Amino acid sequence: MPQTKAPSFKLTSHANKTVSLSDFAGKALVLYFYPRNDTPGCTREAIAFTKRAAELAKAGATVVGVSKDSIESHGRFRDKYALTIPLLSDPDLATHKAYGAYGEKVMYGKKVLGVIRSTFLIRDGLIVKAWKSVKVDGHDEQVLAALMGEAESTPKKKAAKKAPAKKAPAKKKAAKAKR
Repeated sequence: MPQTKAPSFKLTSHANKTVSLSDFAGKALVLYFYPRNDTPGCTREAIAFTKRAAELAKAGATVVGVSKDSIESHGRFRDKYALTIPLLSDPDLATHKAYGAYGEKVMYGKKVLGVIRSTFLIRDGLIVKAWKSVKVDGHDEQVLAALMGEAESTPKKKAAKKAPAKKAPAKKKAAKAKR
């Protein structure tokens, strides 16, 4: 993807503090957009990024989540799941739209307008990598790999160990012949 200028934003965090793109000057920012607090996919994604936050920080990046939920909702969501990543509120969806993270999508076979789960890796105000229509499971690994400069790969599925084949129990000899 050719690098493009990241749209500027100024949003309120769960801690009621203003956060802007310029706060991350000279650092890498993983900015991810998700549909709604406390839903299955969004919860798995937030927990995965929280668990991966130390590795991402070691690689020089800060992870920030954005949804249209209120700052109060973000606070409850963080507390319920012990999330450590900042969550920003974008109630009018302006930042979502600026990043292309809101629009037409297919949900249960129907076209609807809504949040498009997306992640952007931003360095020095430029989008260096974008993931659109993100599949949650393994996405944190993809982001870390991109941040580390590794070739992006699809999430690796752990191979299930095959149980040794069980031998069929030996058939018992037929009952003694009738007399």
